[in-house]
Amino acid sequence: MSGLNVSIAFFLLVVSTCEMLRRLSKRLLSPGAYCCLAGELTGSLQLCSSCLELRMLLEIGPWGGGFGPDVVFTLLFLLFMVHAASLDGASANPTVSLQEFLLLESGPAATAAKLLAQAVGVGTGWAITKLYWSWELTQFHLIQNLIASECSSSIRTSLYHGAFVEGACSFFFHLVLLRLRRSRTVYRAPALAATVTFLTYAGEQRQQFRAPKQWVKSCGTTSRCTGWGPSQVRCPGGSGCFFTSAARQKCWVQPQLLPAKG
Repeated sequence: MSGLNVSIAFFLLVVSTCEMLRRLSKRLLSPGAYCCLAGELTGSLQLCSSCLELRMLLEIGPWGGGFGPDVVFTLLFLLFMVHAASLDGASANPTVSLQEFLLLESGPAATAAKLLAQAVGVGTGWAITKLYWSWELTQFHLIQNLIASECSSSIRTSLYHGAFVEGACSFFFHLVLLRLRRSRTVYRAPALAATVTFLTYAGEQRQQFRAPKQWVKSCGTTSRCTGWGPSQVRCPGGSGCFFTSAARQKCWVQPQLLPAKG
């Protein structure tokens, strides 16, 4: 269980560091700059790093660490409780930001700034987590690095079925979010965490992807394989993504699914 303890320490370090950055930027920046830039950037970084580590535990933990997926789902619920309570109004999710724009709750400039900050946060979180994995502090990370070069399909079903399930889960999540957005944090945080955990569990049971996730989430993943990957499924399913090149893609994953390994 020492490897699991290292991962928990990583979660705590990421959350505490992002919280310190939020408090510092809140003092130094104007409310508008903090809300659209610093808050979204730190929130996306926090969720991306946490979800990548959770995805690694879900894939490797059952056979490399001797614990079942119930441990990971418990961590997922607790982490999203913390995320919901600590993001300080940031969505850290491009689809939620676009939803706010369509509801006329955010202007075009503010929405564009949020999307840019989320992209930077996702990229930073991905880079930090990859660096952390390269240190190989645990057996999990050693195995993760060994299998990182494996190039195989991350989808266990047809493209259209995957897109349909992703879209349905996204629609359900946004309905819950709309219902709870005016609620107090003490009620909203556990409800959203329970929704994310349920949708992640459902995705795992259906074996749609290798590993189902932000509320935000936004999480970064990189795909270097040919053929259908998570971006082709998740983009039509309602996720936002941007492409750095034809062979290298980074996507925001909907909060109900952990990023699948490309």
